Amino acid sequence: MTIAVILAGGAGTRFWPASRVHRPKQLLPLTGGAPLLVETIERVMPLVGGWDHIMVASGAAVAEPTRELLPALPEANLLVEPVARNTAPCIGWAAARVARKNPDEVMMVLPSDHHVRDVPAFRAALARAVEAAHAGVIVTIGIVPTRPDTGYGYLELAPGDGLVREVLRFVEKPDRERAERFVAGGQHLWNGGMFVFRARDMLDAIREHMPALADGLAAFDVAASAGDEHRAVEQGFGDLPALSIDHGVMEHLDRIAVVPVDFGWSDVGSWEAAWELAHRDDDGNVVHEGAVYVDARRNHVVDARSPGSPRKIVALVGVEDLVVVETDDALLVVPRERCQEVRRVVEALRTRGEPERT
Repeated sequence: MTIAVILAGGAGTRFWPASRVHRPKQLLPLTGGAPLLVETIERVMPLVGGWDHIMVASGAAVAEPTRELLPALPEANLLVEPVARNTAPCIGWAAARVARKNPDEVMMVLPSDHHVRDVPAFRAALARAVEAAHAGVIVTIGIVPTRPDTGYGYLELAPGDGLVREVLRFVEKPDRERAERFVAGGQHLWNGGMFVFRARDMLDAIREHMPALADGLAAFDVAASAGDEHRAVEQGFGDLPALSIDHGVMEHLDRIAVVPVDFGWSDVGSWEAAWELAHRDDDGNVVHEGAVYVDARRNHVVDARSPGSPRKIVALVGVEDLVVVETDDALLVVPRERCQEVRRVVEALRTRGEPERT
């Protein structure tokens, strides 16, 4: 049976004030349904067969709200990182945990904060990736680009065709001109940060390309055999190399496969993206029962106050292309085109000595 590892340790500063240190992006219902983490698990559950085959990697700051959100998740399946060390250590730790029971188990590693419109197509793509991974190949999921976006890394395809292709190389985030060439050429995919592999194959790759990480994981294995893994992780996780799995392992592999997909993917990277995904009226305003729009167009009002908080009417008159987010202690008003700059508010609050508001 396949194991799904959901990466849920991000901070999501671009979604302030709804997103905070203890309530980050993946715990929010940004697309109008369930919280993103819950939606992610619901998408993969039919592929893994039950909660015993779900693992969630989370940071210490959000471990408790994550447990509260996922009461059916076995306690041992929540991997709590004592400190943030990027994706290579947490993926390696998950692979080590799985390999102790079955090194040939196939693992799907997925971000917790993405949106997928066509869920059946998503599941079909993962099933193809799982089949390829059973043969000992590390597989990634590549998104067919819909625009020349400079905010994503790209995967360059090797010549060939088929439902599973070979990756020629990873490409860093390009400038606009290169991104336009990539999209026009049809040989590049967005790197969506989704990977499928057997536990043993990932651990072998880590030993070859990140030996310091491999040594740390081996120490966790020794401690686990003595029933002392928690202490070893608490003491040793911060010493692991802080590197993404892409830079630490994937870019150095002699062979990596990719399943090209087009299933309506979004990384929900800003309030602008959330507006694009939400249900809107004829004037482009996000439909919200607490908002009144008068001669207003293409606006997004978000009520992120806690349950039981007194409700207010938010009225927008004669304005366009705004995002308005209200919480119990903060109000954000920002042009949609400048939503990526919201993280500067978080930086300013920390500089002012108000980290509790972030």
